[in-house]
Amino acid sequence: MRLKMLGIGFGNFVMANRLISVISPGSAPVKRIKDVAKEKGKLVDATYGRKTRSILVMDSEHVVLSAVNPETIHVRLANNEQSLIREEEMDSLDMSDGEDE
Repeated sequence: MRLKMLGIGFGNFVMANRLISVISPGSAPVKRIKDVAKEKGKLVDATYGRKTRSILVMDSEHVVLSAVNPETIHVRLANNEQSLIREEEMDSLDMSDGEDE
């Protein structure tokens, strides 16, 4: 399994396979998620002082604040998935080439 990183802005990355959800920060329940994470010491602010545009919830209960729009993160994640599929296809072709020898 390859380590796949997802860019969340300003040179910051999260592990794509550890991401549970990407949500907009506007609602009260989302603000509570952020507050609880801060109390637990599991809040990571990757906004560099910019406005928080998306909140990433990780499987480790960490909550990551990003200044990148959720839609942009979605596109990056989809592109990341496509490149993973292409790499797996190339690996399987390389393995089948070796079997013929």
